[in-house]
Amino acid sequence: MHRFSIGFLGAGKMATALARGVIQAGVVRPEDVLASDPVPAAREAFAQATGARVIDRNADVAAGSDLVVLSVKPDQVVGLLAECSAAWNPARHLVVSIAAGVTLARMEAAGPAGLRIVRVMPNTPALVGASASAYALGSAATRADAEWVQRLLGSVGLALEVKEKLLDAVTGVSGSGPAYAFLMIEALADGGVAAGLPRDVAQRLAAQTLLGAAKMVLETGQHPGALKDAVCSPGGTTIEAIHALEKGGVRAALIGAVRAAADKSKSLS
Repeated sequence: MHRFSIGFLGAGKMATALARGVIQAGVVRPEDVLASDPVPAAREAFAQATGARVIDRNADVAAGSDLVVLSVKPDQVVGLLAECSAAWNPARHLVVSIAAGVTLARMEAAGPAGLRIVRVMPNTPALVGASASAYALGSAATRADAEWVQRLLGSVGLALEVKEKLLDAVTGVSGSGPAYAFLMIEALADGGVAAGLPRDVAQRLAAQTLLGAAKMVLETGQHPGALKDAVCSPGGTTIEAIHALEKGGVRAALIGAVRAAADKSKSLS
């Protein structure tokens, strides 16, 4: 039986997280993973973290892999597809791009006819196995390809299939979302310090609180508004805090942040 292999063109942190995830999940073995990167330090870090093989030739990774992850900067994607033109075999290769803003149409035009491509919007918590990713299938990609991408992304967190036109909105919610959460953790910790807590205590409590709240939403399936209401006792401390947040425009600011990031993503693509 043919052993499925995965290659990474670019061996940075996101590529390392994905490779480590699929290996730890048992999807592939370390010897079936190959990565290339022009930076020796990046290759060395990838190899140490995953136990996989690393080389410096992109075309060799493409030729030696069934699923190829384009994990390079957006402005390098089209050139990389052209660089590996002699290696692409549409019947064999599935190409997965995690480069922001590079459309399926641009990538399909840069590769041979019929090349199966899937565009992905991951986020940085993939580094700790807690990503929220979305993906869109190219015109030649199959349901079997979608299943492989689901296994790849699912090994490091949540993965949902969407239409490509929705990936800009995904960027606004989950692609940029970790930064909003970090800002909230920092602000909550600052509030704790202002109220008298030591900085380390306030920061740990704030981070764990957001983690726990998110877990409750995912595991209970309840609307976040209902979960919020359950914390707010009549005349209590929490409803007073919610009132302060609403007066400060926190809800509108977050909605505006998502829309701003989505609009910027759309303009870049």
